[in-house]
Amino acid sequence: MVKPTPCTISDGACIQLSTNQSWVVRGDKIVYGPVPITHGRKGHETPLGDFPVLRKVKNEWSRPYNAPMPWSTYFTESGIAFHEGSLTDPSHGCIHLDPKAAQYYFTNLSIGETVQVVS
Repeated sequence: MVKPTPCTISDGACIQLSTNQSWVVRGDKIVYGPVPITHGRKGHETPLGDFPVLRKVKNEWSRPYNAPMPWSTYFTESGIAFHEGSLTDPSHGCIHLDPKAAQYYFTNLSIGETVQVVS
């Protein structure tokens, strides 16, 4: 028996900040994950709640932090996204994934799908 995610959504992405994990779910079933993540550091916390996937940019560049953001899947109006990044250093709010997971999320999450962030 696969342990369910801590989220209430049945389709989309689930993020659990306290365990640094994320999943993709379809029809109440885990189809990918859990994968390790890092999230927002103190002062740049990743917000909790339900958010729609807003846009995707394959080769994004963060102007505020002058850094690459490959495979960006944005889910807040303030610029929070899943993207390839360090799994040891906290982010400025984004969800860092390893290269394989970042590409999976980019490819498999659709505009409008829900991203749920829980503590």
